[in-house]
Amino acid sequence: MIKAPHSEPTDPQQALPPTAQSLRNLKIKHTRIAHLMSDLHTLVYPGSQDSLLLVCGPTGVGKSTLAHYVVETSLQSNEEQMSVNAGLIPAVYIEAPSSGENEFSWRLFYSKILTQLDPEFMHQMPRASFGIDIESGRMVRPRTSSGQSLASLRTAVERGLRARGTQLLVIDEAAHIIRQTSARRLEIQLDTLKSLANACGAQILLIGAYDLYQLMSLSGQLSRRTHVLHFERYRQDRPEDERAFLSCIRKFQSALPHLWGDNLLAHAEALHENTVGCVGTLSAILMRTARLIENKEGGSWSVDALRHSLLTDAQHKSILGETLDGEITVIPGLLRNLPKAPRRSTSQGRYVA
Repeated sequence: MIKAPHSEPTDPQQALPPTAQSLRNLKIKHTRIAHLMSDLHTLVYPGSQDSLLLVCGPTGVGKSTLAHYVVETSLQSNEEQMSVNAGLIPAVYIEAPSSGENEFSWRLFYSKILTQLDPEFMHQMPRASFGIDIESGRMVRPRTSSGQSLASLRTAVERGLRARGTQLLVIDEAAHIIRQTSARRLEIQLDTLKSLANACGAQILLIGAYDLYQLMSLSGQLSRRTHVLHFERYRQDRPEDERAFLSCIRKFQSALPHLWGDNLLAHAEALHENTVGCVGTLSAILMRTARLIENKEGGSWSVDALRHSLLTDAQHKSILGETLDGEITVIPGLLRNLPKAPRRSTSQGRYVA
C-alpha cells in the first residue's frame, strides 16, 4: 500500500483573499499627506510659540487619515521614552463632539480627552487632582473628589495632559467647536483652547473642512494667532497631481487584485473627476465597488458596480462647488510676501541690497 505524501495543513485564514472590508484599514501615505507631515514635524516641538495649528481642506480629502498618521508617528518616535515611562502619551486624538445642543459642550469635550488619557478608569478619574504611576502607567485615584463640574473637568484635563507628558492634542472635526456658537463668542472658544494649550504645555492641532477656516477668518485675532496649513486635493490641471492620484489608484488596485485586476486604471480619469481629486472620497467609492462585486457580481469585475458606486451628479456638483469656494477663500489668505530689502549706497557710491 502506497501512502500519500504527508502535507502540512494549510491555514484557512491565510488561504482566504482579502475582502472589501480590508480597504477600510488601508491608509495611503500619499504625496499630500507626506508634505503635511513634514510641515507639522517642523512646527510641532516643545516650547513652540505656535500653540494652535490648523489643517483645513475639502470634504473627503483624507483629513482624518492625516490626523491618525500624526498621532501614530508621534507614538512611534517616542517608543523609547514610553518604554521607560509607562504613563507617557505624547499625542492624543479626539473628534470634537457635536452633541445636538445649541452651544458646544465643553463638558463632553473634556470627558473625551480624559477617556483617551485613561479609558479603563474614566469613571474613577479624579476631577480635581490626580497623578500618574510611572511604573504601571495608570492614573492614581484621588483621595478626595470635587464632583464633575466643568471647572473640575478642565482642571483634570490640564493636569492629566501634563502628567501624561502630552505634547500634541489632535482635534478632528474641529469646526464643531466654533460652529455651535454665536459670532461674539468665537474668540472665547479659541481663547479656551489656547489657554488649555498654555496650561498643559502642549500644542493643539485643529483639523476641519474649509468652513473651519472661514469661521476663524471672521476674527482678526483668531487668524493672527493660528498657523494654517492647507490640505489640498489633487487637481486635474496639474500633471504632477494627476500622477500622484494615479499612484493612489494603483495602491488601491493592488490591495484587491482578485476583484478588479488592472481594470481600475482604465477608469482613472473618471475617478479623478468624480472624486474631485480627494483620496478619502476615492477610498469610499472603491469600498462600495468592492462590496458590490463581492455581494452581487459573484466576485467578478463589473463596470456597473463601479458606476453605481460613484458620486451622483448632484453630489459631485455640491462638493465641487464647496471645494472651489473654499479654495478661493483659503489660498489667497496663505500667501506670504517678503518685500525686497531697500538698496543703500556705500561710501564708494555703490548701491547694495
